Amino acid sequence: MNRIEQTFKEKVDILNIYFTAGYPRFDDTIRIAKALEDAGADMLEIGIPFSDPVADGPTIQESSQKALENGMTLTKLFDQLVSLRETVTIPVLLMGYVNPIIQFGISQFCNKCVEVGIDGVIVPDLPMQEYLKVYQHQFKKSGIKNTFLISPNTSNERIELIDGHTDGFIYMVSSSSITGAKSGVQSGQIEYYKRISAMNLRNPRLIGFGISDKETFKTACQHANGAIIGSAFVKELKEDASEDAIKKFIKGIKGQV
Repeated sequence: MNRIEQTFKEKVDILNIYFTAGYPRFDDTIRIAKALEDAGADMLEIGIPFSDPVADGPTIQESSQKALENGMTLTKLFDQLVSLRETVTIPVLLMGYVNPIIQFGISQFCNKCVEVGIDGVIVPDLPMQEYLKVYQHQFKKSGIKNTFLISPNTSNERIELIDGHTDGFIYMVSSSSITGAKSGVQSGQIEYYKRISAMNLRNPRLIGFGISDKETFKTACQHANGAIIGSAFVKELKEDASEDAIKKFIKGIKGQV
């Protein structure tokens, strides 16, 4: 059983943490991944730096630019990830945009994911129809889970299509905006959460965008299987990327401090 499936089977209130590969320093990727697991994160989402991250807000854009300046590339990331499973046991996904992945080669990308122990991918700008017609067979052959995003503006028809062709989890974007830590739960979000819950989708769901503290994490867990935190953690890394700071951040989100 894939590590993602196992996690959703065994755990509730899942905390998935995003961070950018090669940030704040080039060789921080594996260290931060291990520190996050040690601190209590349930799942990791490692961002592939890209020069035009259209779904991301200023915090993640800045981290991506810094990582590129540090010399991070997809090839070098896979070189780093060779040692991932020596110390990290929880599910790990790669989050990236479609251009670098296509340039790398879809088949080679999937093979490398398998080789280093990656469980799934999130590619926000990969069109569903293109995935189904061109790439789905390769991901399925490799056993790599492909996660798609939905938002408050996504129609029920499209949500059902995504649910039918997803085999990891569904990424519920909390609002129709770019990533970035927001204060509190925004107006209309609870109604959206309830609408999706009422659809009785077959896949588990994680809520992302704007999840930044104990309060927003707790609210997300009341309406889904857990949440994804990105910008708030990347902002923390900019201030202090030490193991102690990472542990304090995760414990704070989970209400353990």
